[in-house]
Amino acid sequence: MNPNKKSVFRLINTSDQNWSDWHWQFKNRITKPGILANLLHEPAEKREELQRAATVYPLAITPYYFSLINHTNENDPIKKQCFPDLLEILQTCTPEDPLEEDSHMPVPKLVHRYPDRCLAIVTEICATYCRHCNRKRFWSSSPQISMKTRLTNMIRYISASPQIREVIISGGDPLTLEDHVLEELLVSLRSIPHVEVLRIGSRAPVVMPMRITKDLCRILKRARPLWFNTQFNHPHEITPDSARACNMLLEAGIPVSNQSVLLGGINDSTEVMKNLLYGLQNISVRPYYLFHCDPAKGCEHFRTDVKTGMGMMENIWRQCSGLSLPQYVLDVPGSTGKIPLNVMSRAIKKDLQKHQHFFDKFK
Repeated sequence: MNPNKKSVFRLINTSDQNWSDWHWQFKNRITKPGILANLLHEPAEKREELQRAATVYPLAITPYYFSLINHTNENDPIKKQCFPDLLEILQTCTPEDPLEEDSHMPVPKLVHRYPDRCLAIVTEICATYCRHCNRKRFWSSSPQISMKTRLTNMIRYISASPQIREVIISGGDPLTLEDHVLEELLVSLRSIPHVEVLRIGSRAPVVMPMRITKDLCRILKRARPLWFNTQFNHPHEITPDSARACNMLLEAGIPVSNQSVLLGGINDSTEVMKNLLYGLQNISVRPYYLFHCDPAKGCEHFRTDVKTGMGMMENIWRQCSGLSLPQYVLDVPGSTGKIPLNVMSRAIKKDLQKHQHFFDKFK
């Protein structure tokens, strides 16, 4: 057993059976900076920093995800993704809503940026709050309307919008909802004739893999065609538990794709990113997108410059097979959406210059 897992076991006094229960994992999330500081034996100064950051952007870490951290490494990539940091609240020049999603909400929490698809923010709650999240503005907000009213308004709008053929169910994390709520939502969407495809965005396989149960897979299977997008950002997140969760989805006929975020000091090196992409391929998860980190308030310290990202992806393009390559994109406000960062064409241009005599034969 992972020694960090043992420490969490001792803290909460639980059993292996509880550990494997997603309800237990969710209920026992580490949400108080004081508990986090006690686990790490942090000095008073560090405790105060954790408290200050978490007051603005709340803390939540599942015991499972906490157990993946190597606490001997101050720059551990799991730790950096989930621990509050003073840098989050010292940034004032970046927008809270960098993609201007709020201006594209015809009904509360339904984002309709593109003509043929919409994104339903069905909850603001996550199992683990990722510190790089571009929707962290929602973490502290209280719902203005009930869940039932929110979902009813969404269904009504989508039903009246025949141009929408695809609905992306997101959050927060939709898999923090109970099975019966999720099933009712999927059935309602499936009953709309012009909705052809459903998509779920969730980090549950990464931060709370025990959420992927046989019952959940049966519900998702009945809602096909349904695509599942998750977010592995570092090879250390690919564990036997997360691999099992993804495999259960795949065996239910649910394609699983990955949308990483390029994060400074976490996955912005060729070696780390290559190992992540190889690891995803090994568990049959398709590397779909690599997002350049959005300039959201509280996330600026995670951002790299585009040239760094393009240089890294150019190296990877030369070393990895096409099945391992995500599309590196920059998401921008409005209907323009995701702009591919032209890694491939830049590399091809170099090759054209290097092997011009060969390409001249095909003129």
